[in-house]
Amino acid sequence: MRILLCGLGDIARKAYLPVLASTPGLDVHLATRDPATLASLGTMYRISGLYPSLDEALATTGFDAAFVHSATAAHPAMVETLLRRGIPVFVDKPLADSWEDAERLVDLAVMQGCLLRVGFNRRYAPGYAALRDTARSFVLMEKHRYAQPDTPRRVVFDDFIHVVDTLRFLAPVATPRVTIETIVRDRRLHGVTMTLAGDGFHAVGTMQRDSGLDEERLTVIGDDRTVSVSNMSDSIERDGVERHRRRGDWTPVARQRGFEAMCADFLDAVRTGLATDAADIVETHRLCEAIVRHADGDRRPLRT
Repeated sequence: MRILLCGLGDIARKAYLPVLASTPGLDVHLATRDPATLASLGTMYRISGLYPSLDEALATTGFDAAFVHSATAAHPAMVETLLRRGIPVFVDKPLADSWEDAERLVDLAVMQGCLLRVGFNRRYAPGYAALRDTARSFVLMEKHRYAQPDTPRRVVFDDFIHVVDTLRFLAPVATPRVTIETIVRDRRLHGVTMTLAGDGFHAVGTMQRDSGLDEERLTVIGDDRTVSVSNMSDSIERDGVERHRRRGDWTPVARQRGFEAMCADFLDAVRTGLATDAADIVETHRLCEAIVRHADGDRRPLRT
């Protein structure tokens, strides 16, 4: 399978390229406007298919799938170009930094009959994925940042989107009731809390951007059992007694954080011709848009 990686920033170098370059049966090609990075990574991973732009890559050879790891602002144009060529696309979250652009790209993928996936690695992190098999009436996810208040759209679509998507992923029922609270000072988002609720279930996600530490915790409660996972690695289970578990010393970070399984799942979906899960992608971005509008003082409900 011939695949193209577009954009070779930090996340591509740390998480995706090591996984994809070591996956049997893949012919990996790279495209970036940074010539030094292109040459360095080509040498490091012994990759000969190197291109200074997406257009030049598409002009020289065909691809079975593409991974887009460029800056968020570049996602819509690159994803649209690939989809119009009929190339299945995996793109880092967010698909776009607005609900309208995300919906437009999803509609294009459906129209083209072309697979589109968005990279929510927490769905594949072993400690989180296992919670789908756990009874849950309540979920609490905290994802905090040290001294990083920023514009609402950047905070929500580039970071809090993980919280939004993870709560949706773990919800065992539909959650039509949504509550949003934001703390904004000097046009910068300092804190956000979202509650999702449905029959017999509710979930709370929160992020404080002036926390004392970068940290992430996920807690699930149900049927007299509590499971808490810290930073996608160490967990504590309580059901009358308390048990601590930590990731193995030799467990690769890419496996622990879900990147191995996520890439494998996308490639399997390409091989088997799975369709785009349009409603799932759009709903996560719709909720993010609702949070941004709340932070901006717009309380009007979004259509569903």
